[in-house]
Amino acid sequence: MIPRLKQKYLDEMVGRLQKQFGFTNVMEVPRLVKIVVNVGVNEAKTDIKYMDAALEELGIITGQKPLLKRAKKSVAGFKVREGMPVACSVTLRGARMWEFLDRVISVALPRIKDFQGISRRGFDGRGNYNLGLREQLIFPEINYDKVIRPRGMNISIVTTARNDEEAMALLTELGMPFTR
Repeated sequence: MIPRLKQKYLDEMVGRLQKQFGFTNVMEVPRLVKIVVNVGVNEAKTDIKYMDAALEELGIITGQKPLLKRAKKSVAGFKVREGMPVACSVTLRGARMWEFLDRVISVALPRIKDFQGISRRGFDGRGNYNLGLREQLIFPEINYDKVIRPRGMNISIVTTARNDEEAMALLTELGMPFTR
């Protein structure tokens, strides 16, 4: 079964984007490649239970087992030694990517208190977008009582767009609520 957002993209958005940018071939139209969700866990250096909780919560949110990231170098100023667990991440592709983006746009973002829209400055110049969330509690899958500590996350949306203008049009068509 094709995810709802992907079906909408294929049926409606491809034609509109092709017409908007004057693409001659359908394969030129920007599309999503992957979504990377990254959670830094600063407290893991003192107590590993924080990392276990972050891994479990990220797995629940994305529907995929997270990868544990370890420090590549020792940094005395941050009290980090080489090989210590410092973060966890998930790379979503295919149907899981579309389902996750649909949940972020339609369920999670509207649950943010005093939500005015997301920033237009998150583009990197190559058609990719980075979005930072302050806490994981905006996802309805997370049980509020089991959360040890509210934790933020970075969501990187990688597209085939050649520039920020094309990526902006793609994400706007997908329903991303940008500020005016």
